[in-house]
Amino acid sequence: MTMLSKPFARLIALGAAVALPLASALTFPVAAQAQGANDDVAAVSRAIRAITTLKADFEQTDARGGTQSGTLLLRQPGHVRFDYRGGDLLIVADGKSLNMIDYEVAQVTRWPIRNSPLGALLDPNRDLARYGRPVATGDSRLVSIEARDAAHPEYGVLTLIFTRKASAPGGLELYGWVAKDAQGNRTTIRLSNIRYSEPIANSAFTWRDPRRNTRGPR
Repeated sequence: MTMLSKPFARLIALGAAVALPLASALTFPVAAQAQGANDDVAAVSRAIRAITTLKADFEQTDARGGTQSGTLLLRQPGHVRFDYRGGDLLIVADGKSLNMIDYEVAQVTRWPIRNSPLGALLDPNRDLARYGRPVATGDSRLVSIEARDAAHPEYGVLTLIFTRKASAPGGLELYGWVAKDAQGNRTTIRLSNIRYSEPIANSAFTWRDPRRNTRGPR
C-alpha cells in the first residue's frame, strides 16, 4: 500500500484510541456486536448537526507517546481551527477546504472537506448511516461510531466518541475521536473545557500563508 505523505500522515494522526475516565478499559474491537445500531448512528448524526459552535482545549498523543496540545474552535457547517502550542502547525477548515499549514517547513496541504479524514465531523450533511457503524464500548454512558470510506482507504478510519450529557447539543458531548491511517498508526485526541454556542468570528478561520511570495491572510 502506498505510504501517505508527511502532511497527510500528520493530519490523519488527529485521533486514536481514547482512554476515558468513565471506563477503566475502552476498546475498539474489529467486529463489534452493536445493539441499537441505527439509534446510535442517528443520535451521533443529530448531535453533530446540533452543534453551532464549540470551543475546547485538546491534547494529542501519538502512537509513540509523544504529546501536543492546543485549542480547538469548531463552527458548523464545515469550520474548524486547531491551534497547536508552539505555533509551527495550524489546521483550518474554512467551510470548503481543510488546510494543514506547517510553518516549520513553509508547506500548505489542502483537501476538500468531504474527502478529508475529518469529513465525518466537519460535513454534517453527509449521511453517516452510509459509512458509519457503532463500536461497542462496554459502558452505557458512551456512544462511539466508526466512520470509514471503503472506496478511499487512504482517508483512514475515524471513530467519534461521545459521552451522554443532557445539556450538550443533541444530548451527546464530543469527548474525542480515534483516527487510524492506512498503515495502522493511531494517535489520541482528547477534548476538555468544552463550551458551546459562544460566538466565533469569521477571521478565526483565516490563516497566514507561509509560502514564498504570498502576503496576508487567506
